[in-house]
Amino acid sequence: MSTAILTGQPVPGSSIEGDLRSLGYDVRVASDAVDAETLLAQVPGDQRVAVVDSRFVGHVHALRLGLTDPRFPLAAVSGALTAQPAGRQALTRAMARENSAGGGTAVAVDSLADRIVTALDADGTDVHRPELGSLVAEVPADPQARNEARQAVAAVDDEAVRLKSAVKSRDGFFTTFCISPYSRYIARWCARRGLTPNQVTTASLLTALIAAGCAATGTRLGFVAAGVLLIASFVLDCTDGQLARYSLQYSTLGAWLDATFDRAKEYAYYAGLALGAARGGDDVWALALGAMILQTCRHVVDFSFNEANHDATANTSPTAALSDKLDSVGWTVWVRRMIVLPIGERWAMIAVLTAVTTPRITFYVLLIGCAFAATYTTAGRVLRSLTRKARRTDRAAQALADLADNGPLAGLTARGSRAPLGAPLLVALGGTAVLAVALFSGVTWAPVAGAVVYTFAAGQALHRPLKGALDWLVPPLFRFAEYGTVLVLAAKADVNGALPAAFGLVAAVAYHHYDTVYRIRGNAGAPPAWLVRAIGGHDGRTLLVTVLAAVLTASQFTVALTVLAVAVALLVLVESIRFWVSAGAPAVHDEGEPA
Repeated sequence: MSTAILTGQPVPGSSIEGDLRSLGYDVRVASDAVDAETLLAQVPGDQRVAVVDSRFVGHVHALRLGLTDPRFPLAAVSGALTAQPAGRQALTRAMARENSAGGGTAVAVDSLADRIVTALDADGTDVHRPELGSLVAEVPADPQARNEARQAVAAVDDEAVRLKSAVKSRDGFFTTFCISPYSRYIARWCARRGLTPNQVTTASLLTALIAAGCAATGTRLGFVAAGVLLIASFVLDCTDGQLARYSLQYSTLGAWLDATFDRAKEYAYYAGLALGAARGGDDVWALALGAMILQTCRHVVDFSFNEANHDATANTSPTAALSDKLDSVGWTVWVRRMIVLPIGERWAMIAVLTAVTTPRITFYVLLIGCAFAATYTTAGRVLRSLTRKARRTDRAAQALADLADNGPLAGLTARGSRAPLGAPLLVALGGTAVLAVALFSGVTWAPVAGAVVYTFAAGQALHRPLKGALDWLVPPLFRFAEYGTVLVLAAKADVNGALPAAFGLVAAVAYHHYDTVYRIRGNAGAPPAWLVRAIGGHDGRTLLVTVLAAVLTASQFTVALTVLAVAVALLVLVESIRFWVSAGAPAVHDEGEPA
């Protein structure tokens, strides 16, 4: 239970007590500032507490935004301040100091909550102030001002504002115009029945898995049902985020589930399509694996670029200025959002193609579309990086190093050399090129030699901090090299089961890499060092797979890939679930680029 301390007796006719109780607060009334400090000390330290001026006039949703958002230790709107356990000490100090300075005068003279917020600001303490837009939150100074504030409240429908703000501010064309106009009402329906975003997320996953099962039947009816269910899964996927924003039910676990389940749903659907095609005599596992690799590498490009630049100091580049100018022209915004093939457009395309064509055609179109989108976005980010002089922080360099996922072998080569061989990106490119040539050489042991060179290059690439203009390309380059190696060697094995086993291995490793991203985004750091050592890092896994391909028969190699996939999946899943269920990371919700 949360506690709200109402400073002063409520004004006759005021609904403030009822509003606070509707938000889950137990209301206590303080006669003056000293009494408020006494009541604050009585509230258990593990509970949320709010200090609210009894003269407050405003929308309930304004109070909800200011007093119930779990993401911020301290938050405030005019006349109301809240503190979670992490912010209680700062609130207690500020209130004690204000009372000492004011001599414990009656709270009716001014707003104690606002004075405390001013004191917190003076201390340099971060207090979140939500954007209220047309919502009202005021402490009127006299009856006339109170009457005007009440009229302003009556003039704005806060439920309409709440519904509108439930929709992500930046989304793709398909999501914005074909899903969100009605999914927001589904979110409200869920909220009124006590459903949580995590429950809706789970329902979306189950729907997608059923869709994958329908696709795996290989029948036309199964493909049509799969397409319909995939769209239904996406509607639920939009609904869970809108429900989180509508009811402010943000959580660390929820953000992780939403992000990882999106990938699990999409890649499970790829597998379902491949199984369905196999039932019809068409082997498209290589295309399914290629689609998963391309999509994962696209995401790693996004993550690496954002992490490299989110706290970088730099002048705006001409490329960024041009991009901002294009965004000022209405139609170009939607065109640019569509051509990057975000999740809404991508899933709609996959669903329609599944229903009316074949899995092979679906994968061909998907690969072409994702390749174009990847080229467009990567080229734009390269131009931005080259046309501005950015100074990247140590935090950004560490994030890129964590995303690189170097293992103990690469670390050993880095420690064994006195100085780096060259620029990180050039060294990584060189090692990847040698590995690629070796994979297609046709010589049995050439891939092993190429992997050894690649391992050495991986260590050298991280010999110094990744602070160069294009060093954010190093992690996606490593992802492409590792995943591509598994694909090529499985395809060369040319036996039943090799490519599905490779699909499973890449899926398990990709999960580890996505998990790393969301730990970094939640300011929780990279996965533990023991896990990276246990699964070898990208360099160790690449070397191991090449050795297995060289020393084993094709059928034995397939079994080895399967065992490796299961082992990696068990390790990363167990550790990931353990971390996110018990994580002390702050509650977050992804409002960034559409996935």
